[in-house]
Amino acid sequence: MAQNSLNLANTKGQEVIIISPNDDATQKASVLLKTYLDQAFDNPFLIQNGESEKAGNSKIILEINPKKSSGKDSFIIKSDEKNIYLIGYNEKTLRYAIYTLLEKWGFRKYTAKDSFIPKLKEVTFLKNFNKTYKPSFEYRALFYPDCYDEDFRDWHKLDWHIDDFGLWGHSFYKLVSAKEYFKTNPAFFALYEGERNTESLCMTNDTVVKIVSAKMTEIIKQNPNARFFSISQNDDVVYCECDKCKALNEKHGGPQGSLYYFLNRIAAKFPKTKITTLAYLHTYQAPKNIKIEPNIYTLFCPIEMNRGKAIEESSYSKTFLNILNKWNTTSQHLYLWDYTIEFSNYLSPFPNLHTFSKNYKLYEKNKVKGVFVQGYADIPGDLYELRQYLLAKIIWDTNTDVEAVTNDFLNDFYGDASPFVKKYLDLLTQNQIKNNRYLDIYTNPVESRNTFLSPEAMDQYDELITQAEKVSKNEPVIAKRILKLRLALEYVYFEQAKFYGKESRGMYQKNGDSFSVKDNLENRLQDFLKNCTDFGIYELSEGGLSPEEYRKQWKYIAQNNVVDHLGENLKYEFKTQPEPEFNLKKENGINDGIKGYKDFNLNWTGWYGQKAEVIINCNNTEFNSLEFQCLEDQRHWIFLPTKIILKGFRNQKWEIIEEHKTRELTENYNIKQEHYSFFNISFRIFEKIKIILIPEQKLPDWRERKNKKPMLMLDEIVLTQK
Repeated sequence: MAQNSLNLANTKGQEVIIISPNDDATQKASVLLKTYLDQAFDNPFLIQNGESEKAGNSKIILEINPKKSSGKDSFIIKSDEKNIYLIGYNEKTLRYAIYTLLEKWGFRKYTAKDSFIPKLKEVTFLKNFNKTYKPSFEYRALFYPDCYDEDFRDWHKLDWHIDDFGLWGHSFYKLVSAKEYFKTNPAFFALYEGERNTESLCMTNDTVVKIVSAKMTEIIKQNPNARFFSISQNDDVVYCECDKCKALNEKHGGPQGSLYYFLNRIAAKFPKTKITTLAYLHTYQAPKNIKIEPNIYTLFCPIEMNRGKAIEESSYSKTFLNILNKWNTTSQHLYLWDYTIEFSNYLSPFPNLHTFSKNYKLYEKNKVKGVFVQGYADIPGDLYELRQYLLAKIIWDTNTDVEAVTNDFLNDFYGDASPFVKKYLDLLTQNQIKNNRYLDIYTNPVESRNTFLSPEAMDQYDELITQAEKVSKNEPVIAKRILKLRLALEYVYFEQAKFYGKESRGMYQKNGDSFSVKDNLENRLQDFLKNCTDFGIYELSEGGLSPEEYRKQWKYIAQNNVVDHLGENLKYEFKTQPEPEFNLKKENGINDGIKGYKDFNLNWTGWYGQKAEVIINCNNTEFNSLEFQCLEDQRHWIFLPTKIILKGFRNQKWEIIEEHKTRELTENYNIKQEHYSFFNISFRIFEKIKIILIPEQKLPDWRERKNKKPMLMLDEIVLTQK
């Protein structure tokens, strides 16, 4: 043993004694510490109130003393020549001290159910050590599966928004019910684009202030232990443009101006209540020329960012820091809502682990005081175990050695398979950095098929996970964890197979004159979905897609979305160019024999606010039937064409073959494909065929939003001879 360390051997007759004052809180902490240490040592530890009679023994002395601590989340660990002292501000931070000491001695809590208890004969601790532990952020909440477990949160020093907020998140709709008030008092709600809209409130309506104040009084009374109450816009871009609100917005820099005018009026009525609000979408920027009440906490939500690169390394860095600095000078209490996963695909690899450390250091440096880190909620998505573990360490201390923590986690959690898992994660990161893919939180594996999820990369990942499976096959616990990693690659394969269709990596194989799903792919899919259910993955995306619904969609696509037709051998060209993000296969996307389904990101070609014109060079081909489909997804501003014009080119001029007006537009949020057919037409007499789709001229009232245009989605123009 080094001379500058004290030794706790805890042998029979030389028991280490835990000294605890005679109060309930410290007694509970003593039992907690003893419970862990007794699992590691052969000889049990002793708990004694007051001073120990065994003078020769080292002691661990516990104390709750707010006067010695430097903040509500702080604690002290110190030692002298013989003893260790754990001092907490309160019962919770004394537990923080205990868990910190245990981690120094090799104890780990990887998930709510997976802990590591070392087998020890003795432990050492530096003599005359004295350190006050304080967090990098005063508020630290993670929204990941194991954070629902109180012991996991305590171990990792996490707050819990579900307990801490009497009113959480988007709340206008909770405070002023549209069902109750809109018909009789439409002026309570936002005047937006000339119409009253229930998605927001009028910020200058005195009666709205009274209703919200009364509702707040009721909610505060019902939640006496809550720390925060959210008064925040709904999850939409609607805001009030009445004359009074408009004047405030012009004076204070945008829609956030009238919002903080409104919030100040409410906050003044509840000066001892911490009121939070979201700086989100149209309220993202800080207001100008307004003093925010001291009990208002702004939760800054940078939702539209590249998650594949650290902020300070991004071209967006200067703009982002400018916005953040303006908030720092405007709000006394600036918190940040971070988004750390791919919300549209919980199981798809999302290589952003390398950005966490740099980003949170940046937030701390720029005076962000609290963080809410959104992940998978209670869904055990891809790598959730490592993600939540790393993030918990980083938001407590931004100077955490991420590489060391990661290696420690992988070595214990994946055992002999850890070298292959490490190579897999490193390769994902390297491929992301090399390809510089813009990682949006609503991206998908098809969009990444030419970057970090390319066929070549997928083969390399598959080989590494296969090696991990081989070395862990006789270790059931580790093997199950590797199987969980395998699900991510399987999910990518299935999604990309739908996109590739008839190609070598597609889902279909040719059987004579027809197509079928490739051999064993159905069984492989069933295994994947069963494993999802076994792991508790009851949703595959934020939109609520269940494994069972995924199976139904796959079955429909397998049976209905592949076709052989004459147009596959002809030249299709766009007279009006589609949007690049909805034109992944170029012209081949509308004549590859693969139809789109409900996901507008997959096998659809789209146009914003302009007519779609497609020309087909007939090349003397004999066909008399032309069919295609359009998508309707009003939630995403995708509408059916109002009119379809079919033209033919002959004798050096275009002539109309047929016109078709579609059904009258009504509000409907069900996603559907509308099929259009033109039969019994001798198309061979034309050199070219032109299909013209006329979009809605403006958005309907129920989906009117600024900077949005009605969109057309077209797929698979099928030509046949019937």
